[in-house]
Amino acid sequence: MEKGKLLCETALSQIGKVIVGKEETVRLLLTALLADGHVLLEDVPGTGKTKLAKALAKTVNLKFSRVQFTPDLLPGDITGMNIFDRRENEFVLRRGPVFTNIFLADELNRATPRTQAGLLECMEERQVTIDGESHVPGSPFFVIATQNPVETAGTFPLPEAQLDRFTMKLSMGLPSRQEEISILERYAREDPLTRLSPSLTPEALAAAKEEAGAVFVHRCILEYIVDIVSATRAGEQILAGVSPRGTLALLKCAKAYACLQGRGHVIPDDVRALAVPVLSHRIMLGYGAGGTETARGLVRQIVESTTVPTEDFSL
Repeated sequence: MEKGKLLCETALSQIGKVIVGKEETVRLLLTALLADGHVLLEDVPGTGKTKLAKALAKTVNLKFSRVQFTPDLLPGDITGMNIFDRRENEFVLRRGPVFTNIFLADELNRATPRTQAGLLECMEERQVTIDGESHVPGSPFFVIATQNPVETAGTFPLPEAQLDRFTMKLSMGLPSRQEEISILERYAREDPLTRLSPSLTPEALAAAKEEAGAVFVHRCILEYIVDIVSATRAGEQILAGVSPRGTLALLKCAKAYACLQGRGHVIPDDVRALAVPVLSHRIMLGYGAGGTETARGLVRQIVESTTVPTEDFSL
């Protein structure tokens, strides 16, 4: 699993020149990328979400596009549309910004449900349908969506069906005192993002993805994953637990996480590290039960109370 480990070390080193002190967030972002998933970043403005996405795209030398979501944005503004060309006397496809490799949907919850739904097919099916004709947006295709958890006026909360399309829900968090001093020192003269050069290739990413798919998972790890997910479907506060899509997402992410650490097999610590970011946003709580932090706390409790298997996980 050397290719996965090399990709992780190189990406952490390069992105670390732009983003200070968020190694675990970057590692989880890479995990979602290798697992062929998508990420929802929920944080207050100014924490570096856009810079993180741009730094990742530059490091892996992938095409990047960003759309600022607003209430007047239409699905065609994202996917593109057929425009009539008078000179050619025919309709010509004008591709939208979704035809890329890394797509940053900034403040996704500010768009109307109709526009939000425009991303669903792209995220799940990896295709865009325009006037009945299907097109491939990009390969790889990785969506990083952001939303502000504080300012909710004029927003359209993401429905459960769309939240479930995101492999992980992450938060950058505010920097510590020392990290913020380092940010000031690093950005005092220039933006380090402008000097960042590609250190990996799309071919290297594809090879690492192939390695991640070949990671071995012992049956007792599969049972451990199912035990954790099953526990999210019980409890007075829980209206709906994690679906089988979430179970599969946790498995794929565990394999990718192990690959990034240079291991050819999954261990319980991989599952424990990923349970909260992969599962918490898929739980529907009852009215008055709390929000995101309550769901994260519930998943932590479930993980702590679930019996951890003890086997030779490489066999």
